[in-house]
Amino acid sequence: MRIATWNINGIKARHPNLLRWLEEEKPDIACLQEIKSVDEAFPRADIEALGYNVETHGQKSFNGVALLSRLPFEEVNRGLPGDDEDEQARFIEGIFSTDKGPLRVVSLYLPNGNPVETEKYPYKLNWMRRLIAWSKDRLTLEEAFVLSGDYNVIPTADDVHDHDAWWGDALYRTETLELFRELKALGLTEAFRACNGTPHQYSFWDYQAGAWPRNHGIRIDHHLLSPEAADMLKACEIQKDTRDWEKPSDHVPVMMTLSCSQS
Repeated sequence: MRIATWNINGIKARHPNLLRWLEEEKPDIACLQEIKSVDEAFPRADIEALGYNVETHGQKSFNGVALLSRLPFEEVNRGLPGDDEDEQARFIEGIFSTDKGPLRVVSLYLPNGNPVETEKYPYKLNWMRRLIAWSKDRLTLEEAFVLSGDYNVIPTADDVHDHDAWWGDALYRTETLELFRELKALGLTEAFRACNGTPHQYSFWDYQAGAWPRNHGIRIDHHLLSPEAADMLKACEIQKDTRDWEKPSDHVPVMMTLSCSQS
């Protein structure tokens, strides 16, 4: 089973690229972030025509996440528990039946957190704490689950083109990294690094300052796997070619393969 995460940076602008990618790559499950669309405006018919079931958790102009799946959804949950006043659309969980048992797949868009001196950074840190609490709860089920998405976290100096330029940013500072390590310390496996130890492999290049041609990137799009899912991990790769397409997202897909299939 092939599962991808991709921050498409707006479905309206990236609609043709998304359809092209789905036709070429045919992922079994695609986790999308920053669809920047209300649920009613998401172009589900075009995607369903390619054989996908579509579930969204949308929001006008900002944020928004989606799950596209060739497998039928057994259950869908929207929103990260822990803050009843949080109205930002950043989290959607789908539950699927596979030959290895239930598989839970989350598409998440973790807050950016900049500027750090504003309320945006405490919101990010609290969101990460809520994600840790959610993960602890799901781990008690002893079922395979995958947390896929744009984490807005640069895990190590091997994941950034210029450590000094980025250090102190909300994506790459002590408090952020401590919580990311706490999340992984629950027993979660970061798929790309489990499969690829080569440094300076990136998933995001800014539109500004020639970042893409100069390879001035960062790696912030991740799959985190529960032990049951990690046991099925076969491969994980960054699909850089989409960054060269016309009107690209500033992120590229990260595709992983698990040794399970639809039951």
